[in-house]
Amino acid sequence: MIQGLLLIAGIHLLAVMSPGPDFAMVVRNSLVYSRRTGVLAAAGLGLGIIVHVLYSLLGIGLLISQSVMLFNAIKWAGALYLIFIGFKALLAKKASDTADKDQADVPKALPKKDLSTAQAIRMGFITNVLNPKATMYFLAVFTTVIQPDTALIAKIVYGLAMVVITFAWFAFVAVVLSHNRVSGLVGKWKHYIDRVFGGVLIALGIKVALGNK
Repeated sequence: MIQGLLLIAGIHLLAVMSPGPDFAMVVRNSLVYSRRTGVLAAAGLGLGIIVHVLYSLLGIGLLISQSVMLFNAIKWAGALYLIFIGFKALLAKKASDTADKDQADVPKALPKKDLSTAQAIRMGFITNVLNPKATMYFLAVFTTVIQPDTALIAKIVYGLAMVVITFAWFAFVAVVLSHNRVSGLVGKWKHYIDRVFGGVLIALGIKVALGNK
């Protein structure tokens, strides 16, 4: 089981490190909001992995991959969610502008209002669960890398390893990007970073929507 665990861990680490909706969302949340929001979003991504593992173990992943209707439903839901987040980022007001309208004694360097715990986790969770590429990835892993005769407990351990690796990697990204030095460099550019990543998320959403099964 150790050999299989190392193989799965290596494959999954490479998968989560590749650019995609999850990465873009965590980078944006860490730079625009805070370390806390970035790490909570990473936790949401980890919880999303649990969903993929569960339906793969139950064989539902195979059903989804063979049903054009189900796959397209997931694809369009994921695409629309990414586009929705992207537009919210593009339309977000500058924090200093809001402060000026409120009261004169509020510092101009007022940081952008942070997301709540539930909002940050939910954003990570939905982004991951509604990613159709994740569905195909987990189906591939659970039908090729993991053998049919692999013990259930081993499959559960592999799945938990994927959850931990996902959270650890994206939490690491959030911590690095929210470091004081990085925050100091990008502080006055946060509004523009928000808009750039808003455009990136919209582009990813369109790519997902137009992608083939």
